[in-house]
Amino acid sequence: MTKEFVNLIKLCVGAQNVSDLYEWQKNRLIHDKNLENRATFFITRMRPKRENDILNGGSIFWVFKRLILARQKIIGFDNFMSEDNILRCKVILDRKIILTDPYHKKPFQGWRYFSQQEAPKDREIFSNEKTQLPLKIEKELSELGIF
Repeated sequence: MTKEFVNLIKLCVGAQNVSDLYEWQKNRLIHDKNLENRATFFITRMRPKRENDILNGGSIFWVFKRLILARQKIIGFDNFMSEDNILRCKVILDRKIILTDPYHKKPFQGWRYFSQQEAPKDREIFSNEKTQLPLKIEKELSELGIF
């Protein structure tokens, strides 16, 4: 019996590509001996109600200009008190970014649940040393069905 889990999907606002996400996350590393320095995070307003379903193997899928290009495994959730004294949710992610087949996604706000059946296939682990195709070319190849 396979375990059931659900993913999150989120717009990667301000990032043009996966390299931008990688660079942004370099300043958000979590140094915890239990996590072997392999974690990063982002802050969101609401805590997912389906937290247990996500922690059962789910990932966050990142959307760059209407195109999913990458995902990261979600390790956990924590409370975070913002500077304006509003309780928010810290989403803790595996540092490893996995490139996916490009997948079109219409704009939305915040994050959404994303089933495993909808998720694009993994391609490879992201490496900042490897040259990335420009987003426009990724999009065109996806539309042609090459990815």
